[in-house]
Amino acid sequence: MGNWQYIRTEIEERIATLTIDHPPVNSFNRQVVAELEEAIDELLANDEVKAIVITGGGTNAFVAGADIPEIKASLEQPGEDFSVAREFLERGQRLFLKIERATKPIIAAINGFALGGGLELAMACHMRVCSDRARLGQPEINLGIIPGWGGTQRLPRIVGKGKAIELILTGDMITAQEAYRLNLVNKVVPAGAVLKEARDLARKIVSKSKFPIAAALRAIEQGLERPIEEGLRTEAEQFVSLAETEDIREGINAFLEKRQPQFKDK
Repeated sequence: MGNWQYIRTEIEERIATLTIDHPPVNSFNRQVVAELEEAIDELLANDEVKAIVITGGGTNAFVAGADIPEIKASLEQPGEDFSVAREFLERGQRLFLKIERATKPIIAAINGFALGGGLELAMACHMRVCSDRARLGQPEINLGIIPGWGGTQRLPRIVGKGKAIELILTGDMITAQEAYRLNLVNKVVPAGAVLKEARDLARKIVSKSKFPIAAALRAIEQGLERPIEEGLRTEAEQFVSLAETEDIREGINAFLEKRQPQFKDK
């Protein structure tokens, strides 16, 4: 694996844990984003990895937004097109799309504040496990800006248009319990149990065959972007693509023989 300053990865039981460790609050700057992208690319390309859990270093924050002094400096570059800021925005958008469209499940273990870009990262993940002490929000409006890494697009898709507008225009933070009520997170657990719960969820998923995992993620992601008729065709295509795998026969035989399937990812 890469030798990074702000990113740590470890692989156990085919589950990769990726930790963003940029004290004190794991904020995003150009180097953190570049290292995160490199790490994601390596883990997605690694055949030994079937699921990825992303979390923040320490106990206070998952990711508490972007590095504000760096944003200020980029906005003060000569010229009026804000090209430096634009490049940073577009890089983050591309990275989060890569995470969202990955065919390996990616779970956010939200161990503390998930604000701004941190919440945008969590929303790009396929599932979110949250500490009961966490606070979540898109506070960019308080800085005179708006979310730039997908917050205006993913938040309304998850919680609904009206609530997303409220959260983005007020910049208010919400509790983990409110986030769960809004379906913004999948689970809320005690603070010390977040990473274990996320890994337990990943462990349950990686016990399945990698082929239907990838097919389901493709069908869901591609289908949501299309009218339902096209989504149904995508679902059928992904279903049929599994017909030649050994694992489909193992799954059916195990069901008929009343035993646990032993998938081999073949």
